[in-house]
Amino acid sequence: MLHQFYPDYEANSAYGIDYRTLYEQGYRGIIFDIDNTLVPHGAPATPQATEFFGRLRELGFQTLLLSNNKEPRVKSFADAVGASYIYKAGKPGREGYLRAMEQMHTGADTTLFVGDQLFTDVWGAKKCGIVTYLTKPIHPKEEIQIVLKRYLEKIVLFFYHREKRRKGNQNAE
Repeated sequence: MLHQFYPDYEANSAYGIDYRTLYEQGYRGIIFDIDNTLVPHGAPATPQATEFFGRLRELGFQTLLLSNNKEPRVKSFADAVGASYIYKAGKPGREGYLRAMEQMHTGADTTLFVGDQLFTDVWGAKKCGIVTYLTKPIHPKEEIQIVLKRYLEKIVLFFYHREKRRKGNQNAE
């Protein structure tokens, strides 16, 4: 039951993932969450984020920001980093993810999702068959509704890590 929330991969940061290798593996589109994935909640695009998206374009990736936030927040960030965007995306519903792939001209087999929340970001992408990367939140300060979800995420991640350890021990035998 909890498997639907398990990420495919975990990363300390969206900025530390090996995107070159992923491009070589055939991935062509990346959908990103913004808040606490690329910058702290509500923060504007940083020079690091702008340079990062430039490097992704140089590699050949299409990028899209998928956010449940309102358009002014999402548009200003997207304009600064040069990415497409969908606001009020309705994550974890499938529609935003499907529209994102349509806009990028990619399919589930050539698209990645990078975000910091299991119950919105990861779950929604997994429902569409997209490979997911769960990042650690950039900043500990979060909105109250997210704080409550983080407690539940800890439970899911406990079982996820326990299963990974168990599989690792089976492979070693």
